[in-house]
Amino acid sequence: MPQLSRPARWTAALAASALGTFLIIGAVRADTTNLAANPGFESGTLSGWSCDSGTAKVVTSPVHSGSYALNATPSSADDAQCAQTVSVQPNSAYTLSAWVQGPYVYLGVTGSGNDSSTWTSSTGWTQLTTKFTTGASTGSVTIWIHGWYGQSAYEADDVALTGPAGTSPSPTPTSPTPTPTPTTTPPAGGNGSFTHPVYFMPLDNTPQSIGDIVSGSGENQFNLAFVLDSGGCTPAWDGDSAHTVAADTTVAADITAIRNAGGDAAVSFGGYNGTELGSSCGSVAALTAAYQAVITKYKLTRIDLDYENTALDSNTAARFGAIKALESANPGLKVSLTIPMTTVGFPDSGKDEIRQAIAAGARLDVINIMDFDTGLTGGTEVGQTETIANDAVAQLQSIYGWPAATAWSHLGLQIMNGHTDQPSELFTQDTFTALLGFAQQNHPAWFSYWSVNRDRACDPAVPHNWADGGCSSVPQSPWDFTKIIVRYTG
Repeated sequence: MPQLSRPARWTAALAASALGTFLIIGAVRADTTNLAANPGFESGTLSGWSCDSGTAKVVTSPVHSGSYALNATPSSADDAQCAQTVSVQPNSAYTLSAWVQGPYVYLGVTGSGNDSSTWTSSTGWTQLTTKFTTGASTGSVTIWIHGWYGQSAYEADDVALTGPAGTSPSPTPTSPTPTPTPTTTPPAGGNGSFTHPVYFMPLDNTPQSIGDIVSGSGENQFNLAFVLDSGGCTPAWDGDSAHTVAADTTVAADITAIRNAGGDAAVSFGGYNGTELGSSCGSVAALTAAYQAVITKYKLTRIDLDYENTALDSNTAARFGAIKALESANPGLKVSLTIPMTTVGFPDSGKDEIRQAIAAGARLDVINIMDFDTGLTGGTEVGQTETIANDAVAQLQSIYGWPAATAWSHLGLQIMNGHTDQPSELFTQDTFTALLGFAQQNHPAWFSYWSVNRDRACDPAVPHNWADGGCSSVPQSPWDFTKIIVRYTG
């Protein structure tokens, strides 16, 4: 956001059987029994597996071995996950593998205490393998396979989980961990019903009360900004050691009020100022723990990563390694990546961040573009904003191989009200209304803006900055801009 925001290795081939042929790669051990139920789908059914409703079936072609395989098709609202719970032994090593093909196929385990996952995007059969060690009290784990939102069908076959068998008589299927029930039917996109989350600083820039925002504008979806490092990899609001997340009660009360109003909140990490946790926490483990502390504190199902300034395209191995770990540990967690824009779409650093996320196996549900602060170089504000968004969609198509509609369904379109940090830019109420029409035609994952703190007229008796953090610097009534944003439904 702008300155004003404050922002030991061997290979053993198991004999072919009615369950398929398995190639297990792992530490030498006597535990070669496959613990997975119906691992090659040779029952001709999904027996033993629980899959997202309406997404999965057993097919006779293509198959990797045997007569059957899994075929599953994601939608814009789910990733076509199939999962099962398997009994295991504590303090034991396991290897999970599967043969898969298709775009963005993921294989992983949760509930082990040392969760792991892997992924591929392949037009031919490819084996995915990941290893994990169970914790001291682990008696069962959930193994899963899924694709990615809006992508075409994937196939999976010859799943294998090897290691010491647990004490339960047999594996039992499990339902994938559900995401929270939305208040409305989820629209197309990678973000469910969270379609117009406005940015709001709950402890800076003279914040209004949540009750006033909700009653005055109808808004109940918020990206709360910003959590930073206050020193020693300690999450704190605005990086202020006096407002650590661990000790917070103020923002917690705001989130409760938002949820009581039928809405939800994400927490945004980063911003233009201060030290983003990924810049200072060092290792993947330390950064994961810091982010997780915030997720746990506020029972979050959504987070936003606003890597700006020196944090942009920096320490990406740790950052996206942590995001991958968080997604494994928090099934259903939605992740948005916010990127500053140029007049020709993503900067090279932004495109590199997306590629680094893909390489790390970190899923990005929303790639949110800050479609402002580029300076108006010609034409109208509406025209330039639309051009930048269209350029970003084309770039996402190139990076991911998506069709345009899928790219739009993962794009967050964020603008700014009133005066921006660039004197050549001005977003009036009419600009917002015109861009709302543009959003309704193209269906981005969300239509948002920076920020609610500014959705009021400036007091003419008090000196204000060109782009003040607490007011819009244009004539308006309270909530004019938010009332336009909330009209977007996807």
